Amino acid sequence: MAKTRIKQPAIEAAQDKTEVTAFIRQIGDLQREVKRLETEAGDKKAAIEEEYAAQAAPMCAEIMSLTERVAAYCEAHKDELTENGKTKTVDFTTGLIKWRIRPPSVKVTGVAAVLAWLSEKSAFAEFVRTKKEIDKDAILNQKERFSDGHVPGIKIVSGVEDFVIEPSEQIL
Repeated sequence: MAKTRIKQPAIEAAQDKTEVTAFIRQIGDLQREVKRLETEAGDKKAAIEEEYAAQAAPMCAEIMSLTERVAAYCEAHKDELTENGKTKTVDFTTGLIKWRIRPPSVKVTGVAAVLAWLSEKSAFAEFVRTKKEIDKDAILNQKERFSDGHVPGIKIVSGVEDFVIEPSEQIL
C-alpha cells in the first residue's frame, strides 16, 4: 500500500528583523486580545451562573424541605413500608424510596500522627503503603551510569531546544 502524502502549505518566513519585530508585536497584541476575550467570557459566565443560581435557590430550599418531610414520614413508618425489614425499596407511584447501608470506609484524622504510629508498631506496619517510583533526579545526577543504554527503558534526554516568543507587556 502506498503511503499517503500530507501536503502542507509553504510557510512564508519573515524577511528581516523589522518584520520579526512587527510579528512579535502582533503576536503580543493578539495574545492580549485573546486574554481580554477570555476574561470577558468568564465574567459573563459568572453573571449567568449567579442569575440562575438565584432563580434555583428557592427551588433547592423547597426540595430540601420536601425531602426532610418525606424522610420523617418514612422513618416513622419504616417497619410498615419495608414489611418489617423484608425489603429496602418502597415503590410509590411517583418514585422510589430506598434504604441503603454504605460500605465500610476508613476516616483518618491527623494523617502524619497516624502514619508515625502505624510505622513504629511492627504489628501495624503492613497498613502503611510505600510507593515505589523511579528517582529521576538521582539518575540525572549520575547520568554517566545510564548514558550507555544498559538500563532498558531509561534514556537521558538532553540538549532539547525550545523556541519561545515572549512579547513585551504593553501597559495601556
